[in-house]
Amino acid sequence: MNFDEQLKHLIDEALKEDIGDGDHSTLSVIGAEAKWKAVLKIKQDGILAGMEVAAKIFSYKVTDSVFTAFKKDGDTMKFGEKAFEVESSVHTILQCERLVLNCMQRMSGIATLTKEYTDKLKGSNTRLLDTRKTTPNFRLLEKEAVRIGGGVNHRFGLYDMIMLKDNHIDYCGGIEKAIDKAAEYVKTKKPGLKIEVETRSIEDVKRVMAVGKGKVFRIMLDNFTPELIKEAVAIIGEDFETEASGGINLNNITAYANTGVDFVSVGALIHQAKSLDLSLKAACLNPSEGGTLQPEIQRDL
Repeated sequence: MNFDEQLKHLIDEALKEDIGDGDHSTLSVIGAEAKWKAVLKIKQDGILAGMEVAAKIFSYKVTDSVFTAFKKDGDTMKFGEKAFEVESSVHTILQCERLVLNCMQRMSGIATLTKEYTDKLKGSNTRLLDTRKTTPNFRLLEKEAVRIGGGVNHRFGLYDMIMLKDNHIDYCGGIEKAIDKAAEYVKTKKPGLKIEVETRSIEDVKRVMAVGKGKVFRIMLDNFTPELIKEAVAIIGEDFETEASGGINLNNITAYANTGVDFVSVGALIHQAKSLDLSLKAACLNPSEGGTLQPEIQRDL
């Protein structure tokens, strides 16, 4: 599935989870024909993410929802600013508002943290990768938030790259055997699939280089110190891409970038990010169903 298809599936499942057999709070007090307008207000500084997702959530429920964006994904946001306005049925807004906020708050937190990391890499050629350390069933949007924050998406799952990590190598019986078997698998079953190999020492690096040329495209240097990364990068040269992984954080990422490594991967981009504070303000209707919008009367949803 492409991004839009995956997003449609995510929205569908999330709304089913939340609505169940009906939004009885709304059904019990508001008529189906009532119209409403709502504004997303920013309550915390950071990097905004999830605008396009929000628009698709509202249009998923009602195709003629009117979504007006005041900012875009990746913009710097400040407390008190407005991100968007949406006009739709009352039922649509009230059924979608929590999903929209959950997605945007989480995505904005990840994008903001990612931007902190990418700012540390300015002036170097090293690029920032995410990992598979994601929330089950929410990886699509967590990785999209990393991209919005300036990072690069690594593999999305077990299906789009072969990564021979320590357990694969140990279970298989060694680096050389694992590389040969993976290369044969690609040749006979999945042509074009790339192979990356994790190494745990300089000796491992040399073993990959001895058998991996033309088979392996990237060597991961796992839990290497910056000093060892620099040594490994010098040995590897231009024959393979290089990736540093393990223990990299905001305090030491610059030291890793200074080694000349091509990529640094940081799981903390996602699993250590904190959601940012956003709220949806709704303009109340006249008491009668379908009344005109009165923007001056507002409340927090």
